Amino acid sequence: MKKWFFLCLGVAVLVLPGFCQAKEDKNSQEPVVAMEEMVVTAGRIQEKKKEITTHVTIIDKEQIKMSSAQDLGDLLGEKAGLYIRKYPGTLTTVGIRGFRTETHGNDLMGYVLILINGRRAGTGNLAKIMTKNIERIEIVRGPAAVQYGSAALGGVVNVITKQGKDKPEAFVDAKLGSFGYEEGNAGFSGRAGVFDFSGSFGRSSMDDYDTGDGKKFHNTGYDSKINGSLNLGLEILPGNRVGIIYTYFDADEVGNSNYLSANDLDDHKDTSNKSVDFIYEGRTQSGQFSWNAKYFTGDDKDKWVNPAGSDPDGFDLWYPSSKMETESEGAQGQVSLNLDIATVTAGFDWVNYDIEATWSPEKTEYDNTAGFVLAKTRLLDQRLILSGGLRYDEFDVEMKEPKGRDEDQDNWSPTFGAAYLVNDFVKIRANYAEAFKMPSAKELAADFFSWGTHYIGNPDLDPETSKTYEGGIDFSYAFFNSSLTYFYTDFEEKIESATTAGGDSTWENIGDATMSGFEGEFSYDIGPLFSWDFQIKPYAAFTYLTEYEDEDEETDEDLQYTSDITLSYGITVSDFNGFFANLNFAYLGEQDITDYEGGTYQVIKKGGFTVANLTVSKKIADSEKYGGLTLRGEIQNLFEKDYEYVQGYPMPGRSFFLGLSYDY
Repeated sequence: MKKWFFLCLGVAVLVLPGFCQAKEDKNSQEPVVAMEEMVVTAGRIQEKKKEITTHVTIIDKEQIKMSSAQDLGDLLGEKAGLYIRKYPGTLTTVGIRGFRTETHGNDLMGYVLILINGRRAGTGNLAKIMTKNIERIEIVRGPAAVQYGSAALGGVVNVITKQGKDKPEAFVDAKLGSFGYEEGNAGFSGRAGVFDFSGSFGRSSMDDYDTGDGKKFHNTGYDSKINGSLNLGLEILPGNRVGIIYTYFDADEVGNSNYLSANDLDDHKDTSNKSVDFIYEGRTQSGQFSWNAKYFTGDDKDKWVNPAGSDPDGFDLWYPSSKMETESEGAQGQVSLNLDIATVTAGFDWVNYDIEATWSPEKTEYDNTAGFVLAKTRLLDQRLILSGGLRYDEFDVEMKEPKGRDEDQDNWSPTFGAAYLVNDFVKIRANYAEAFKMPSAKELAADFFSWGTHYIGNPDLDPETSKTYEGGIDFSYAFFNSSLTYFYTDFEEKIESATTAGGDSTWENIGDATMSGFEGEFSYDIGPLFSWDFQIKPYAAFTYLTEYEDEDEETDEDLQYTSDITLSYGITVSDFNGFFANLNFAYLGEQDITDYEGGTYQVIKKGGFTVANLTVSKKIADSEKYGGLTLRGEIQNLFEKDYEYVQGYPMPGRSFFLGLSYDY
């Protein structure tokens, strides 16, 4: 399968660009060179994609709108070829280059960082981020510690909400589907004079589902998921805008089902994520100087309910309910000097997390202040791009309850890269970056007893660090876009649990690993090749790990819960007149896992799988005066695949959805 896939990919990359130079139909879409797209995540300012020295993937609003994905996790697995780990209910993590987000709670312990409008989302659970009011998603594949600090070892996913720009518009939609699924949404966006606005509100519910082989998986539904987003702005002077962004997600009575083989019928959880951002963006009239400042607050909460008498092992008597809540606040500020030959950006970040949990440690605080500088110069008639950056982070952690110690650490992160524009369509690039993840408050400052064990933090712990080397080539011409990247990552100082000479539990830097491989993507609208006035667009995105090994001399084994291949591919068809169809396939390769469900606790091989989703929509009424109606149908798990991302938690079988939307 691997050889066949890479052979086809190579042929597509080498042959199709030549076809793109065929005559283009004037009635079709205007050709776009993707390297001219503007990106904000990689350098924290708006810049052209062709000037970026790393691999950046963009999922635009049209892809988001026509996807069958209901949240960010499903969307990344469907469109970006990324590793997804998903449970029933509301819990999804994403992996990039062998690293992934934190499964539960906040983002401090993750290795891939999720951002909302350029600041930390406060969660590693992508199922808490819905897709209705998103303008685009930018994915930096590879380290981004210089830009965003701790936990950005594998990469960064930046969710950018819509900002009103044109004349006011609004929408209302509703959808019904298998397993009692119900969903309703409403939204609006636009601009009126100096005031811009955008927002959406949605609610959904679902019953328990059947798996791909027809088994009822009880306690997998949820009573309600409510989400909202609001982005308001006021242009106080030309080029100067103040704004406020509000995001809200709340899910109630989400089934917490346990393994299908030991199906729990009444455990559930409530989960939420809320935030408010206050923003000021400005620039001089000439654009030589630009700046922005932001203050934000957030609250991420999970509560697990385990009714008394529901567990045969009596665990519910000890913990009838448990919770974890992270209250966050932070600020960002930066200023940029923009010249024809160079751009320099300097700024600071500050973030504070107050964390409260039922289990030990019960209360901890995390405080991080950082300063950074990013620079880019354009040489040889702006065809040679050189970039570099340096960041300094200072961390303070405190164990509040049970009382521990206060500890502090710091870290320097460098990066530098180069890109050369061979012509207007081809770019070659290379980049080196270091990244890190700071130790937690428990790992640094613990001093408490739990279940008869004394936990002692290790103040001499070093941050977990990585060094990544990558090189790649991008090609964009007319309706063809492709990218291919090779990367090599040396991951060091991994923090693992250990035992002191006195028998206490502690943590030490004792783990190392190596990850390397290829990643790529391509898309091509073949309609213009034959002068068709409709779109037929195949696409693919993949990650292929050639090495993902623990460097422990005693084990030297592949990393667990890591697939060597993740692949998403499909085809999009549109007549540019209200009809759209998308058939998408997502493949997740086999992986080594620990057999917890079977109780053997041995390492076993979990097989790979492919799941297909189909979306079709057609505008059935359209009036410039009264708006338009669109009918939409979806089939998820089209071929009734019996599959599971996590051992023991199979996903829904074939699911049908029918929706109707009104746009004005």
